[in-house]
Amino acid sequence: MKKNQTLFINARLATMTGESGYGVVEDHGLLVEADRIIWIGLMSERQTRVETEPEVIDCQGKLLTPGLIDCHSHLVYGGDRADEFELRLEGASYEEISRAGGGIKSTVKATREATQQSLLYSAKKRLKPLLEEGVTTLEIKSGYGLDSETEIKMLRVAKQLETDCSVRIKKTFLGAHALPEEYTNRSDDYIDLVCNQMLPEAHSAGLVDAVDVFIEKIAFTIDQAQRVFDCADALGLPVKAHVEQLSDMGGAVMVAKRKALSVDHIEYLTKDDVTTLAENNTVAVLLPGAFYVLRETKLPPIEALRANGVSMAIATDANPGSSPVHSLLLIMNMACTLFRLTPTEALRGVTINAAKALGLNKELGSLSVGKQADLVLWDVDKPAMLSYQIGLNPCAAIMKAGVWRKPLETCNDR
Repeated sequence: MKKNQTLFINARLATMTGESGYGVVEDHGLLVEADRIIWIGLMSERQTRVETEPEVIDCQGKLLTPGLIDCHSHLVYGGDRADEFELRLEGASYEEISRAGGGIKSTVKATREATQQSLLYSAKKRLKPLLEEGVTTLEIKSGYGLDSETEIKMLRVAKQLETDCSVRIKKTFLGAHALPEEYTNRSDDYIDLVCNQMLPEAHSAGLVDAVDVFIEKIAFTIDQAQRVFDCADALGLPVKAHVEQLSDMGGAVMVAKRKALSVDHIEYLTKDDVTTLAENNTVAVLLPGAFYVLRETKLPPIEALRANGVSMAIATDANPGSSPVHSLLLIMNMACTLFRLTPTEALRGVTINAAKALGLNKELGSLSVGKQADLVLWDVDKPAMLSYQIGLNPCAAIMKAGVWRKPLETCNDR
C-alpha cells in the first residue's frame, strides 16, 4: 500500500526545540507520513528516508513552524459586553462593574438563554480568524453557565468546534468562575454544587480535559479552590487556575504545589513566589490582551520568571469582557511591547510552552520526529516578523495532523 508522504524542501525551519531560541535550521527537509513528522535532516540525505514518491512542497525560502497553540480562551459564550467597555472608559473598574451585576454575571445570563446552535454559530465566527492565523490547537474554558445544564452545553459546543473546524480543542471545566446570582452569599454551597454535581456530570459526559478555578476577591478563595481541585484529583483530571490577576491572594503558590499545568494572568505574583513555579515545573500563562483592555499597570514579574527558568506561554484569553481579542499574532506583539518579551519568547509562548501548558508538549509544539504534523508555512524569512507586524497575516499554508487545512494552491504564491 502506498504511504501518504509529504516532503517540505527549501524552507527555513523554526523547530522550537532546545531550552531556548527558535531552533532555526537551514538546508533541511521535513518529511510527513500520515499524521506524523518522520524525518528532519539535510537534504543531501533525504533519499535514504523517502520510500515512495511523496508530495513535494517547495517552500521557496519561507518559514516553517509548528502549528500555533492558543492555550487560554473563553471562546464559547452568549451576548457581548460592549456597554461595559464604554463604562470602563468612563472610569468604572472591572471589580466595580462585576459587583454591580455586570461582568461575568451578565454573560452568564446571555449564555444560559442561548441555544446550543446559536452558541456554536457565534463561536465559529470568533474561531475563524484564529484558524486563519495558523492556530491548530486551542483551549476553550466553560464558566459562563454556572449550572450543570449550561456548562455542559458550552463544553458540547467546544467539542463540536473540534469536529467541524479541523482544530484540536482542549476542554477545560471552569464552573468555579464566578458566583451565580441564585447563590449570593452562599459561595460554599455553590462549591458543593460544583464538586458534587457539575464537575462529575461534565466529566461523565466525556467533556472535561482539565479543571480551572478563578481565585480572586470577586471570585473564590484558596480553600474553596482546594475543594474543587480535590474533586479533580479524584477524577484524574489535571488542574490550572486564574490567579493573581487583580490582587495577590497566594493562589499561584498553592496551585503550583499541586503540580498544576499552569497559573494564568499572574500580574500580582510576587518575585519571591516565582521560585515555587520553577520548582514544580508549572507554566506561567501571560495574557497581555486582558492587561491591555483593562488598562492594567501592574506587570507580571517577567524578569523573575526568566531568571528562574519558568516556561512562559502567552494566549488570547479571548472573552467578551476583559479580552475581546481574536488574533494570536496580535497577542505576540502585545507580549513583546507591553511585557517586554523577546520575539523568541513570544513564538515559544504560542508553540512549545503553550503545548506544555496544556499537557501536550510530548505531542505538539515543536518540529520534532514523532510529533504530530501540525505545521504552518509563513511568507516571511525570519521568525521575528511574526511578532513585529501588526494587522498583516503572512500565513501561507496550514497542515493539521498531516492534512492540508489551508488550500495548498496558495502555498507558493508570492
